[in-house]
Amino acid sequence: MITNTLKNSSIRTGRSFDLGKMNLSQLWIAYLTYPTILLYFALALVSYALMIYNFTSLAPVAISIVSVILVYPLVWYCIHRFILHGRFLYRMKWSATLWKRIHFDHHQDPHLLDVLFGSPLNTIPTIAIVTIPIGYAIGNIAGAAAAFGAGLTITCIYEFFHCIQHLNYKPRMGWIQRMKQRHVLHHFHNENGNYGITSFVADRLFRSYYVDARGCPRSPTVFNLGYDVNEAKQYPWVMEETGSPPRDRPDGANTTRTAA
Repeated sequence: MITNTLKNSSIRTGRSFDLGKMNLSQLWIAYLTYPTILLYFALALVSYALMIYNFTSLAPVAISIVSVILVYPLVWYCIHRFILHGRFLYRMKWSATLWKRIHFDHHQDPHLLDVLFGSPLNTIPTIAIVTIPIGYAIGNIAGAAAAFGAGLTITCIYEFFHCIQHLNYKPRMGWIQRMKQRHVLHHFHNENGNYGITSFVADRLFRSYYVDARGCPRSPTVFNLGYDVNEAKQYPWVMEETGSPPRDRPDGANTTRTAA
């Protein structure tokens, strides 16, 4: 019954599932069968197998994993704030399509599942660049494999909670509710804050954290990230790839659904 419901066109927009029209059971099915997530799972298993094969001591492996857990939120924050929300990628023809895929499309319609997940061609090299040097410096090959596996595992956790934050669902646990509310504000009130997904420690540290709409003025660029019609005339490559001018409001699900 759930599978048939999942296949129903009413929860799809184009080729993507519409999280604003899905329930938690449908999300679990979509998430656990999504090719990108399955690829992360497979690579994580391979990494942990390499860790075990090259294992010599528990301490460097454990320190590598803990180091990645501690570093990951800060790295994500910096990438999200200074690269994905920067305006330099769409102003260069060679990187405009990349920016469109990795973040602009997600803000144009935050409910679409296929643009919520990053492209593995971009995410996997980034995870490797961030984690493998840390692990190798601490524990050689075993440490590098452990760190990369940890990075992939954290990414899977991040992506699931990211889905929850855009899902037509009110979490029962208070801490997940608060996490979701902060992220909803980032997408529907002001994009210049609340860059975290599961952790907002970096937002607090760099003073980009706000708890409600009263704590930050509404942004006119929350859905287009500054790539409005005037910008599109000067830097047309994202608009050409999209096939239409940038929108000031997302299509698809009712934007008020995730505000609960």
